[in-house]
Amino acid sequence: MIEPRTVTFEPEAVLALSEILGIMSDQLMDGEMQQRWDAEHVVDLQLRLNDAHNGNAIEIGIDDAALLLDGMAFTEVMSVEFPFFEMVQWTSEFISAELRQLWSDDLWRERAGGR
Repeated sequence: MIEPRTVTFEPEAVLALSEILGIMSDQLMDGEMQQRWDAEHVVDLQLRLNDAHNGNAIEIGIDDAALLLDGMAFTEVMSVEFPFFEMVQWTSEFISAELRQLWSDDLWRERAGGR
């Protein structure tokens, strides 16, 4: 875990993030996205997020947030043709803002440059 932060998510955010991780797991199980996402990282994050369902604080790192942001971007792109796209887009923007504020812009830039 890189640059860990202790976070308490709102129940709606936990549900949305759990859904995103579920979609990512499905893609990995279907044999897709293995080059993009690490299955162990997705499962580990799912397990940690399960603790957040009860309102408990969890630790996430900037690497976890980057994985979630990538999963949200994937979900958003794959949902463009669906009637609920605007809800997916709004949720992605809201959660992205919440996750991004946990680390400085400099850390995000450093993370992006390190890929």
